[in-house]
Amino acid sequence: MRHLPPILVVDDDPNMRATLEGILRSERHDIVPAESAEEALRFLEEREFLLMISDVRLGKMSGHELLKEAHRRWPSLPVILITAYATPRLAVAAIQDGAFDYLAKPFAPEELLHLVAHCAERQTLVRENSAFRAREQQAFQLDRLIGDSARMRDLRQLIRTVAPTNATVLILGESGTGKELIAGCLHSLSHRSSEAYVRINCAAIPEGLLESELFGHEKGSFTGASRSKPGRVEEADGGTVFLDEIGDMSRALQAKLLRFLEDGSFTRVGGNEELSVDVRVVAATNRDIVRLIQDGGFREDLFHRLNVVQFRPPPLRERGDDVAQLAEHFIGTYCRALNKPRMELGRAAQQALLRHRWPGNVRELRNAIERAVILETGSEVNPASLPDFTLEARLSASVNSGSGAGADMDRPLEEALADYERRLITAALGRHHNVGRTAEALRISRHALRYRMQRLGLQPEAADEESTATDRGNN
Repeated sequence: MRHLPPILVVDDDPNMRATLEGILRSERHDIVPAESAEEALRFLEEREFLLMISDVRLGKMSGHELLKEAHRRWPSLPVILITAYATPRLAVAAIQDGAFDYLAKPFAPEELLHLVAHCAERQTLVRENSAFRAREQQAFQLDRLIGDSARMRDLRQLIRTVAPTNATVLILGESGTGKELIAGCLHSLSHRSSEAYVRINCAAIPEGLLESELFGHEKGSFTGASRSKPGRVEEADGGTVFLDEIGDMSRALQAKLLRFLEDGSFTRVGGNEELSVDVRVVAATNRDIVRLIQDGGFREDLFHRLNVVQFRPPPLRERGDDVAQLAEHFIGTYCRALNKPRMELGRAAQQALLRHRWPGNVRELRNAIERAVILETGSEVNPASLPDFTLEARLSASVNSGSGAGADMDRPLEEALADYERRLITAALGRHHNVGRTAEALRISRHALRYRMQRLGLQPEAADEESTATDRGNN
């Protein structure tokens, strides 16, 4: 109790104030007494209170007038009115004016303590919910999208532009590229940020339960439905719904989602009543949405309805020096989490990170840095603490080659050729660890290799310096 704000007790009768104080202090509540409504308003301006208990009959300003003014200025403050002249009409009027409850004299101390406990429980939940939302908004700040590459700057600007609108958004990209972070930023920067942000992973919920999870169900609508249950879209009314992995949603449910997107209306499973909510929908998938539509796995009309604004977060392999910047960020994060002294990213480790293709994108990099911080005993992250990227590069190359030419059939020719060239050079660098020897192995000039590496974002200058240092060490 000592961690809760005090209770404001308002009564012009000193004996009644003393009685109320005695009852409340027996439960270790802190009390601030006020002998008039005017004095109570001054106290409310100066500090925070758990709740206010006021007699209806006061002096110049009545308890009802105090209730109305307090509710207008501090709408979240619970108010309990006490009167010796209670009638059903007065009780209804008090509740309509914003009172938490109405207590008639004479009352048992237990009645008052029960109401106060109920208020305290509600206020605790409100505080916890506010703290949770504050932490959630902090987790989805735009500065969490780390990187100074042109594509990341453009991505942040697009978020700033689209977030204040109600536009439906579709986020397409590989796993680990930050789709959920983009969705959270769109919510936290919108006018809906004070309302609920509901996340649903369509791939993690069995197909038979996903409709009930989204739209709710009525009692008896299926085996085990022992009571009615609102859906997540009702929970998000006024806020945002993020539908992750929407490419895994069944076509039958896609049709119901399409209708919902038109005007926000839906019916619960097993129900007949049409309900309506105001939510913004953000959807994401890591699957090839065009191929899904061509194969009949995704409705084209739903795609067009979701695709009002499209985001395509770039894969990490196309973000150049962002890899090193992200690595430094994760090093700081995990050093703090593990209570280890601040470490730096060593030059050799940085080059190893820049050479890797990152099939798992930012998520893979984060895991690699967490591993390195755990294993590293010095003040600098070295290649020995990183995963064996040479092995992973060979594994990635074998998987890609094993998938056959069909994997690149629907990609632009220039994009497919650049991707193959990047994999080929990365694998050769992993084998030879030297720009000069890599150029010889590929049967091109050193200058041609450095040009291709620069075009593909593989940092030729830094790799060239490393190879020169290696050559000097061998002489």
